[in-house]
Amino acid sequence: MYSLLIAYYWQSWKAISDFIPLNTTASTTISIIIPARNEEKNIGQLFQALQNQTYPTELFEVIVVDDHSTDGTAAIVQQFPSVKLIQLKEDNINSYKKKAIETGIAAATGDLIVTTDADCLPGNNWLTTIAAFKTEKQSAFIAAPVVLENNNSLLQIFQTLDFLVLQGITGASVYKNAHSMCNGANLAYEKKAFQEVNGFQGIDNIASGDDMLLMHKIWKQYPDKVHYLKSKEAIVSTQPMKTWKAFFNQRIRWASKAKSYGDKRIIVVLLLVYLLNLSFLVLSVVGFFCSMYWIFLLGLWLAKTMVEFPFVYSVASFFNKKSLLKYFLFFQPLHIIYTILSGLFGQFGKYEWKGRRVS
Repeated sequence: MYSLLIAYYWQSWKAISDFIPLNTTASTTISIIIPARNEEKNIGQLFQALQNQTYPTELFEVIVVDDHSTDGTAAIVQQFPSVKLIQLKEDNINSYKKKAIETGIAAATGDLIVTTDADCLPGNNWLTTIAAFKTEKQSAFIAAPVVLENNNSLLQIFQTLDFLVLQGITGASVYKNAHSMCNGANLAYEKKAFQEVNGFQGIDNIASGDDMLLMHKIWKQYPDKVHYLKSKEAIVSTQPMKTWKAFFNQRIRWASKAKSYGDKRIIVVLLLVYLLNLSFLVLSVVGFFCSMYWIFLLGLWLAKTMVEFPFVYSVASFFNKKSLLKYFLFFQPLHIIYTILSGLFGQFGKYEWKGRRVS
């Protein structure tokens, strides 16, 4: 079953055509919403990247919603007069990021909402590509590619390889109308579509899910207008977590929204993947009592690697990360352990994010 699932993702990813924009006149008005909390070290670079956009400046605006930052984030934003700064007032809520995005959208004048994070960097043709794709496909919701940069340590390499898999699944599942995931660092959706589904209403009690859960709401309203934009020009790069603790907190946060999915197909897939990884742990424990099971464990490990590698290779090629594939086999045991722990704590534990303790 797992082999068929990965083969399905692989073939679906390869079937997505790389988008090449037509030479059309830009007309879509865009509002870029950036929720930010303590991002003084990153947000200035993002603004420089936005100033380099090839999209007409009169057609897009930048809105930063400062989520109770305690550093110099607001002061840096104020150095850019064209950027609209909004201070988030609400406190003691469960999902600050959703509230920040919702606040930004309420002040937005553009027809198309584009969200990214303050620690991200888009290419110069980012907005041009998104707008052209939206016009051609008449999309209500667009999931776009994200990649991790600065792969200098084993932790960073591990995160990047894991993230490549998630990006591949994102593209494949959206392409096949399964919509299992997307990433809020690079999304676009119609403002009217957001309003028609009542925004985050109904999912605002969940700390995370400003991306995937919103995609599912819009998909239910517009089942044929949720698309994946496969284009190198649309890639947004971001930074990996700097510590193992921060990495696990991030992944636990991502896993925490799994119980909120209304699509049973996603639950079945998540359960299949989790049980497969759990079987490695079970075989490892049993192997201490019966050495024959170590042979089964080794065989299963090699089989898993062989099944996954073509898919990961295809995704890594798109993101220019093939040089990292030499670490793929080496990181398999760690990936299994991390999957088990993040899945477990995502459902039953708490995590820390942006200096807040979240349950």
